[in-house]
This record gives sequence, structure tokens and C-alpha cells, in this order.
Amino acid sequence: MIIPRPDMPVSMPAAFFAQAVDRVARALIGAVLTFDGVGGRIVETESYDPTDPASHSFGFRRSRRNAAMFGAPGHAYVYRIYGMHHCLNIVCRPAEAVLIRALEPLCGLETMRLRRGTGDDAKLCAGPGRLCDALGLTLAQDGLSLTAAPFALLPRTRRPAIAVGTRIGLGKGREAERRYGLAGSRFLSRPFPPRT
Repeated sequence: MIIPRPDMPVSMPAAFFAQAVDRVARALIGAVLTFDGVGGRIVETESYDPTDPASHSFGFRRSRRNAAMFGAPGHAYVYRIYGMHHCLNIVCRPAEAVLIRALEPLCGLETMRLRRGTGDDAKLCAGPGRLCDALGLTLAQDGLSLTAAPFALLPRTRRPAIAVGTRIGLGKGREAERRYGLAGSRFLSRPFPPRT
């Protein structure tokens, strides 16, 4: 597998993101995401759109906080939760975004271990807050393009088996099956329940 470096060209165009958010959320499973050369394979995502009561853009509400969601496809929407953690989303069509929930760490492991204060690689990027801490992402990256340095985003090289389930930690919209993950990955934020 190719591990991107900051000096490598990015092969995933912004036009890829200008399609239905659920399609993008699935297609990102297996892609490789780095920031300043630190990151790994995307193993878990969630999708949000303006018809979704759990979305920051529900009803096409626009605010200073969610302004990036109404910007160009392929840009970062970074926000803060609980006053201490950051979450990285990738903007798709207007008011739609994919939350990046978990990565399989591949690049810059020592940097991630130092930032997170743990040697347990399965916990480095398992959850959106941990992921942002490990990659060093803050509100300073809100609105930046994920298709240009210091980000790199390479498409997956093969189609993986994808698990689907309900999203995590929501009040409204929690019944929607809009969480996607690499089936069987040990780097997920939480295992997917078996299908009955």
C-alpha cells in the first residue's frame, strides 16, 4: 500500500465529494488520510445531511460554527465538542458532511503515541476526538481543503467489506443506519452489532 508523504500529489479530487453523502461515507472506508504526514486508513465514518435532525445543518440552518458545511466539497468541517475534543468532517454537497470516526494508524505512529499518551495503537484513532488529537487537528483546520497539503487523501485500492449500523452518541436521529465501517477492523471506535 502507498503511504502518502506531504510532498506527494493527492489523487482524490474535490469532485469526488460532490455526490450523495452516504455514497461518499461508504467510499471513504479504506481510503488513506494524513495531515502533515500523520494518519492512516479510514475505517469508520458517519453521514449527515440537512434532512437529518442530528445534523448541524438540519433544515439548512447556517451559523458561524457550521459555515464550512455550506462551502466547497472536499473541505474540512472541524468543530469542538464537550469543550475539549475536536471532530473532523469532510464536506460533500451543500450542508452535507461525512464525520471521520476512526483510522487504522499507519503513518507517524510515534507522533500519534506521544500526542495521545498511549502505546495502544488500536486506541490511537478510535473515535473522532482521539483521531483529531492523534493527527493534531484543531479549529485551525476548519475550512481547509482535504485535497491539498498539509492534508493528503488517497482512494482505497480495493473495495472492502463494509459494516452498516446506527450512529453513536446521538439524541435525535439515532435510529438512522448511517454509520459505516471496515468489517472486522480492530481499529473501530466501537464494534458493529451482528446483523439478525
